[in-house]
Formats: sequence, C-alpha cells, structure tokens
Amino acid sequence: MDSEQQPKVEVEEQNIKPSKSEETVSVVSDDPGEFSDVEMEQSEEKEVKKPPQQGKENSVSNSIPNGSHEKVNKTHESNVKVEVNNVVQNQTNNVSNGHSTTNHYIPAIKAQNHLPRPEPPPQRMERSQSLSIAESMPSIGKYIRDRSSTFSAALVKRLSSFREDAGDFVVKNDSLNFEVTEFKIPGVKVIVKLKNEDEITQLIGRVTFFTKSNCRDSTAVRKFLREKGMRYVEINVDVFPKRAKELVELTGSSEVPQIFFNEKLLGGLVTLNSLRNSGELDKRMKEMLSTKCPDNAPAIPVYGFDDEENEQEDELVGVVKAMRQCLPIEDRFIKMKIAKNCFAGDDLVEAIIHHLDCGRKKGDKKANKGIATAKLMAQKHFIHHVFGENDFELGKHYYRFLEHEPFILGCFNFRNSTNDAEPKSASFVADRLMRLMTAILEAYASEDRLHLNYYAISKSEEFRRYLNLSRDLQRINLQLLTPDERLAFFLNLHNAMVIHAAISIGHPEGILDKRAFFSDFQYVVGGHPYSLNTIENGILRINRKSPYSLLRPFSNGDRRLELAPTRLNPLIHFGLCNGTRSAPAVRFFTPQGVEAELRTATREYFQRGGIEINLDKRTVHLTRIIKWFSVDFGEEKEVLKWVLNYLDATKQGLLTHLLDDGGSVNIVYQNYDWSGNF
Repeated sequence: MDSEQQPKVEVEEQNIKPSKSEETVSVVSDDPGEFSDVEMEQSEEKEVKKPPQQGKENSVSNSIPNGSHEKVNKTHESNVKVEVNNVVQNQTNNVSNGHSTTNHYIPAIKAQNHLPRPEPPPQRMERSQSLSIAESMPSIGKYIRDRSSTFSAALVKRLSSFREDAGDFVVKNDSLNFEVTEFKIPGVKVIVKLKNEDEITQLIGRVTFFTKSNCRDSTAVRKFLREKGMRYVEINVDVFPKRAKELVELTGSSEVPQIFFNEKLLGGLVTLNSLRNSGELDKRMKEMLSTKCPDNAPAIPVYGFDDEENEQEDELVGVVKAMRQCLPIEDRFIKMKIAKNCFAGDDLVEAIIHHLDCGRKKGDKKANKGIATAKLMAQKHFIHHVFGENDFELGKHYYRFLEHEPFILGCFNFRNSTNDAEPKSASFVADRLMRLMTAILEAYASEDRLHLNYYAISKSEEFRRYLNLSRDLQRINLQLLTPDERLAFFLNLHNAMVIHAAISIGHPEGILDKRAFFSDFQYVVGGHPYSLNTIENGILRINRKSPYSLLRPFSNGDRRLELAPTRLNPLIHFGLCNGTRSAPAVRFFTPQGVEAELRTATREYFQRGGIEINLDKRTVHLTRIIKWFSVDFGEEKEVLKWVLNYLDATKQGLLTHLLDDGGSVNIVYQNYDWSGNF
C-alpha cells in the first residue's frame, strides 16, 4: 500500500481485568510494516475465565532463582493486557542479568491451581552462578532470542500468529472501500479509518514564493501554508539578493510575496485570500499542482552555489603576503612582558620599501610611502600594536599580524586564516546581518519568537550565509557607523552570537558552562575580540560590571570603549536574548527604528509576565533582570514608576493604585528559568 494512502489503524483491546499479581506489558513495534501505526485502547471488562482450547499452549509457571517468589507464566492470548504507544526502554536489561528483582516487562500471571507451585532453590547461588531469566524460563527465553530480543518483534510475531489462524482473525470487509473496516482478534479490536478523498489526492507539484525579511504579507503567506500543511520553497530576496532580478522578470514587479504553483504565477496575498474566501483555492491547487514541477519553474536555491557574492581582494593583500614571509617574527621580552609572534615597526617599513621599490635608492619619499602603507595596514586591521598603544608609529614599537593575536584561535568567526578580502562597508555588513537573522527567525522560530528550532537553523542555507558574513566582521571599521547604527548592530550581533553559540557549544547548564557561553565564545570584530559579556556590559552598558563580577570588561584605554554609546539605555535589557526561557523574545533591530523597537520589546516582555501584581498582598513580582542590573534602573520605587510606561491598562491601573495610596509596596523578584528556548 502506498505510504500516502495507508489507512490509520486504531486498536482497542478487549482485555481481561488483571488480578493483583498480574502486570502490564507496554510495547511499541519498530517494524515499519502494517502494524506500525496500531493504537490499542484498554476496555474495562469483567474478568472472564475460559477453559484452555484444543491445540493451544497452557500457561506454565516457572520459578526465578535467588529466592524470588515471582511467578512468571507464558502469556495466553486471552490473558495479556497490551498497550501500544508507550515506548519500552531497557527492555532486555532484566533478561541479561541474573538478579532476582521483579521483571517489569514480562507479565506475571497467577499460576493455575492444578499446576505444582515452584520451590525455591536449596541454597542461595552466587551472582556468577545464577541463571538468567531466559535460562530459568526456557520457552520464554528462546522466544525472546528468536525474535531479536525485543518485545516489538514479539508483538509482531504474536499478531502475525493471530492472522495465520483463520479461526482467530476475521476480516469483516477486506475491500478497504468503506470508511471503516473491522479486524477482530481475540482480546483486540482493530478499526481501520481510511483517509478521505482530499487526503488521498496527491499534490506532486511545488509551491514556490518570493519573500523579504520583515514583510507582514510574506509572514501571512508563510503562516497560511504551514497551517495548510503544504510543503513550499521560500526564496527570500534578502538572503538571495540576485534572485530579485528573476522576480522582476517573472512577475514584472519587485513586490512580494509572489506565489507560484509549479511554473504558473498565482499572485500575492490578495489573490490568495480571494481564492480562499471563494472556496476556489483547493480546486486551483488540484489543477495546477497535480503534475510534476517542470524545469522552467523558479529554481530551488542550491546550497553553496546560488547567489554567493563575489569578494574583491584587498589592494594591500600582495604587500601583506610578502610581509608575512620576510619579516623576522619572534617572541620578545618587552616592558617586563613576553610578546609572542611580533616584529619591530622599523623592520616593517624597511621590508615594505624593499618590496615596493626593490633595487632603488631609498629616500625620504620612499620612507614616507613605507610608513603610509604600514599605517594603512594597521587601519585595516592587518596588524596591531602588541599593547594597543597606537595604530602605527615609526620607532621601537612592536606589532603582530591579526592572525597571531592570542585571542584569535578562540574566535568562532575565524577559519584558519584571516579574511584578506577588501573590508565591506560597516553599514552594508550590519544591514545584511539583520536581514539574514530576521529571515532565520521567520523560517525557524515559533510565532511569538520565544522558541527556536536550532537543529533546523544549523542545517539551513540562511545560517551558512550568516557564517560566511561573520568573517566579514573581522576587519570592518565600526567607527564609521552612526550612534543608532552602532546600537542596532551590537544588539543584533549579540543575539546572532547567542544562536551561533547555542548551536556550536550548547546552552549553558552550570556555572562553568555559563562562562564558556557568555565569556569564552568570541568573535573578532574590527580587529578586536568580542564576547557576549563584552558586548552587553562593555559596549551597551558602557563598561559596567556584570552581575556578581568584580571587574569591568574593559581596562582603561581599551580601544573598544570608543564604540560605546554616550548614555546608557536600560531598554537594551529587553532587546537582548540569551537563549533561555525567561529571556526576552529573540528579535533583530533596524537602525532607523531601534529606539521604538526597543520600547516595543520592553512592553511585550512586561505584558508577557515580566511583572505580576497582587493587590491584596500589596506585592509586585518583578523580573529578576531588574534586580541583576539594578544600577541601570535606579531605586526600587523609581523602577515601579518607570515600569508604568510599559504596562497594559489593567496592570497599569493596579500599580498606580498601589503607588498613590501611600502604603508600602513589597517587591518580590521572580525565579529565572535558565533552560534553553528550544
């Protein structure tokens, strides 16, 4: 039977109510055959005693060593209570060991009165001498071994034996043309429900639609297709920029969404809603998707090849490669410290002059050209001063290449060597990062963005492109960003790194894991290392201590402090997600609306449970985020007044009443759920 047309099978067991000494067997078949979708339900019936039938095996009671009084009988067809859909774990563990503990997976049935009672062994046997359950019960042991030691196989074997016995297996209607077909087995009732005509109809075509990130109409189309249970191919022109030209060629417009059934254009959201409301959508789908998708339909994006942008090699790469080969790179003892893999600035200038003007007389003009080239190398983050004292100065100063920095091997956007391509514009990289990560959220996050499918993200083309983009961060010039662009960039970079860290090293479960997650997971950005801790507390909080920390992220004179905002905005705490269930929803911000988007994020967080008010007890339950970063929010009473701006009308009225009646208000901080937002 075709997998798409295979009927759903429900099994109801007409079992005998077990006695106190009887146990329950829970079995799930691993066989993908006709019994793989069987559901068995218990039926409450009174216990009925039946005489043993001719040709059937009677129940046999066997004793178990080690003095156990457990009585195990070979199960009779009418005395087994079976429940399917409960997974049996460790089903063979008790068979392999010789312990005398009760076997929870083999039914213990009360021994027949006419059979002799088992007697315990004359003396206690040592563990090495004790017999296994299979050895003490040869019939059951042989049965289990013959059926690959799994109860799943035992169930299939048992049901198969019922089917072979014409007297025990009755097919009421074997044509499978009616809505319900009944299979009667002693103690088991099988009901087969066939799929209706709509479910049987196969749509072998392909649904393709063009989208953009942060597009409400695109989100509505995606939601409709998901609810309909239809598979589709989404081409996001923000993820695949060159496909925008194809969109214009196929539709005559750059507007999205545009939906295709195979190679035929259906239209946008308006057309989809019109067909759905008129009831013509299903008919149109059957007409247009009943055939295999032709070659002239919009192509599926190809992993690793489709629309990758060509990178332009930096003009200094030739000089840099030559310097890497000819400079004397050594470990040196400088200012009572050991500087590894460094070279002198004078040696660099001499090597540059020799490389650019080999064989010519050196003069002031040539020296100035060598110094200018060395400074340009420093500005583009090919080289750094070993102590960060300057960009480049001639004299007894020492420098090292970016790939020789001590932190570089711990950066997850570094792959064996630095990115020597011409650094892209910081604004372009920031915008591309926002669009890629927004596309990931729209495709692989829940509707409220509180839960992410990290496995699907890790396998996606969008995430692969993000990883490639992260290499462009190595040498960009963040100084060229405006304050709003810089704020949005660091918020987005933090949340993107959280997703990358969760995929690469997993969510933190303990104190050591939290350190690896928040401090050791780093990117090299603009030639400097950034962790989640340094972005949040060093940049966005203007170099303030993190909770329960004694040190600031940056020391005095750190060049990264130049990128911090001029004032601290407490709303950032509700725009940063750390991958936990109590964290704010994951989101990415635009430079043009970052302030308004932060206010929206804060309002949504408090309306989602970030604050609870008990008027009778005059108690306000606040998120623990405010306690951890209390220095950013001020005194507790001032915090409550500040929170008023982000509450709905009901909570706002309750809190206003508590604050205005002159009584005391108790503040209790909520527990924080550190489990991952899977």
